[in-house]
Amino acid sequence: MPDHPAAKRADAARNRERILDAAREAFAEADAEVSMVEVARRAGVGSATLYRNFATRRELLEALLAGEVDEVCAAAETAEGDSPAGRLEDWLRRFFRYVTEKRPVVIALVEDTDRTNPIFDTRGRMLTAGQPLLSGAQAAGQIAAGIELGQVLDLVVAIAKIPGTTEYRQPILDAALAGLRRSAG
Repeated sequence: MPDHPAAKRADAARNRERILDAAREAFAEADAEVSMVEVARRAGVGSATLYRNFATRRELLEALLAGEVDEVCAAAETAEGDSPAGRLEDWLRRFFRYVTEKRPVVIALVEDTDRTNPIFDTRGRMLTAGQPLLSGAQAAGQIAAGIELGQVLDLVVAIAKIPGTTEYRQPILDAALAGLRRSAG
C-alpha cells in the first residue's frame, strides 16, 4: 500500500504535463479556437482531470506562458555556440521561437485578463537571463558595446511580428543577427 500514493502523484504529474503539451500544441496552430474540451480531448484526459489541474482557461494559459518564459530564461544558461556571439545568437533564436509561438497564447490570455496582470511582466526576466550573453559577446569584441539587450530583444520581437510565415521571417532574422556581429567592426 505505501507505493500507491506515490504512483498516484506520478500519474497526476504526467496528466498535468500531457494537458500542457496538448494545450501548447493546440494554441500553436494557426487560427485555432481552442476550448478546454479540445485540450482535454487532445491530452487524452477527462474534463474532470483537466479542471482539477486548471480550474479555468486563464489558469491554463498562464501556466503555458509561465512555463515558456522559464524555458527561454533557462536556455540562456545552456546556449550553444563556438563563440560568445554564437551563444548569444543561439539564445536569440530561441527567444524568437518563443515570441513567434507564444503569440496565440498571449492573445487568448489577454481576452481573459487584464494586461497589468504580473504574468505579462516577462521582459525583466528575459533581460536578466540574456544580459550575461550580450556582455560576454561585447567583452570579446564580437558585438558593439553601444547596443543594449533591450534593443536587441525589441528587434527580434519586431521581426517576429512581421506578417507571413516563419519561413518568410527567418531570413530577416538571419540578416539582423548577422548585422549585430558586423556592427562590432
